[in-house]
Amino acid sequence: MSKAGNEKGKLTGRHVLIMVIAFFGVMLVANVIFIRAAVNTFPGVSEEKSYFQGLHYNDTLAERAAQSQLGWAAEVAEVARDGDTGRIVIRMVKDGTALTSLVLTGVLKRPAHSTEDQALAFNPLGEGLYVAEVAAFGPGAWDMVLRAENNLGETLDAEARIIAP
Repeated sequence: MSKAGNEKGKLTGRHVLIMVIAFFGVMLVANVIFIRAAVNTFPGVSEEKSYFQGLHYNDTLAERAAQSQLGWAAEVAEVARDGDTGRIVIRMVKDGTALTSLVLTGVLKRPAHSTEDQALAFNPLGEGLYVAEVAAFGPGAWDMVLRAENNLGETLDAEARIIAP
């Protein structure tokens, strides 16, 4: 057998170098693709002015303690969808008694992204029930942030996870 035939199937340093460069090149391309996809779908900012919220966290705790002293409770009474629209009914109670004459406002958010966030304005139905019409109410999970206020300036902040049918 000739020397040239022996050299044909031999692994050389040049072959190893090409394999190492190809391996790390594939890894680099895959990482770039995944990093771009991650940054484009979620930029990482979920709270505006989070630093200032942290500075005033003790104020937030004091406000929540004052709200719990009121004894108010917000309950989701009904969630309904009709096509792309829907409605949310909230029951406001204090020690089992219906609360009337409140002003309720809120925001409906998707948990994963903020592109579908929408403001909610509640209208009283009587007997402690308040209804908000939702313009774009797709199926799935939603987070509702609610604020109820009476004519004395007392407030209740509440949050609820809503699963739209």
